[in-house]
Amino acid sequence: MNSLAICYYNGKGTEKNLAKIFYWYQKAAKNGNKFQNNLALLYEKGEETEKDLEEAFYWYQKVVENNYEIAMYSLAIYYQYVKGTEKGLEKAFYWFKKQQRKDALMTKLVLHYYMKKVKAQKMIFYWSQKATENGNEVEQCNLVNIMN
Repeated sequence: MNSLAICYYNGKGTEKNLAKIFYWYQKAAKNGNKFQNNLALLYEKGEETEKDLEEAFYWYQKVVENNYEIAMYSLAIYYQYVKGTEKGLEKAFYWFKKQQRKDALMTKLVLHYYMKKVKAQKMIFYWSQKATENGNEVEQCNLVNIMN
């Protein structure tokens, strides 16, 4: 189902068909697999359907139940920026920590401390330095900004 949706999306072997893209992603998502993430993205971006952040949020929550790491990152971003309340930031932090990608985790730990405006300069410096040591270019810039 997901492969068929991709064919319709790219116009490979058939004509590009927006309605069928949404139909097949929706059908794949309802079968409870990691392709729920694709449906969440369609809702989030408003591609092939009306933009609906609540529906995107629902599907991100469903897909993380299957430990799909990319969706954990998306859900964390959703909590951080779309639901940017104090409670939202705590949940964003939880999903960033749950990921296995350490470079992303370190970057997000820095963001968490910064965004919560916690007076934790030592923690921000520590995590920026760790990420920088692992070659994270974004954190190299953040570390320079912290030191200035």
